[in-house]
Amino acid sequence: MINSLKYLVEKDKTLNQIYTDIGNPYIPNRPEGFETLCKLIIEQQVSLESAKACFKNLEANIGEIIPKNILKYSPDQLRTFSISKQKASYLIALSNAVVEKTLEIEKLSELTDNEIRNQLIKVKGIGNWTIDIYLMFCLQSKDIIPLGDIAIVNTIKELYNCKTSEEIKLVSENWKPHRSMAAYILWHYYLTKRNRKPIIY
Repeated sequence: MINSLKYLVEKDKTLNQIYTDIGNPYIPNRPEGFETLCKLIIEQQVSLESAKACFKNLEANIGEIIPKNILKYSPDQLRTFSISKQKASYLIALSNAVVEKTLEIEKLSELTDNEIRNQLIKVKGIGNWTIDIYLMFCLQSKDIIPLGDIAIVNTIKELYNCKTSEEIKLVSENWKPHRSMAAYILWHYYLTKRNRKPIIY
């Protein structure tokens, strides 16, 4: 990660300025596995504060977050634990994939990033943002830029005067092969500017 940071601050003056002003970015690290994928599903399109509260409520009601416990409930029943009906269906789909062994989460770390993406995308409710974050936070992939993340997109727009998706993508291409570190720097800037800290749970 140190080499990634050195590469980026030498190559990109904007990232260099962020590093100079606010220092090292926080590097998230989450455990691999089913529970983390459930958290990421719950985190889709909501604040981390809200997602944390929903996850804790789910955990308090069903116990250990494992497939067999989730599969005891219907989507409507899971809704009573603060999970939206849509996300409840996604959690059930993930649980079924694990139980039926169409997805073997414990073997993902043996695959390439593209192979992992091809495996996970088959599960209902798991899209590119969820996969990007799992690759970055759990498997420490070094060249991922989650362009489905609104904080990343808005920060690139702000700092690089981008207007279109294509312009944003072109900017991010300059950070290869260390795009994950660029994302950590951008998140660090986004949170610091709003006087917020990373949420860990």
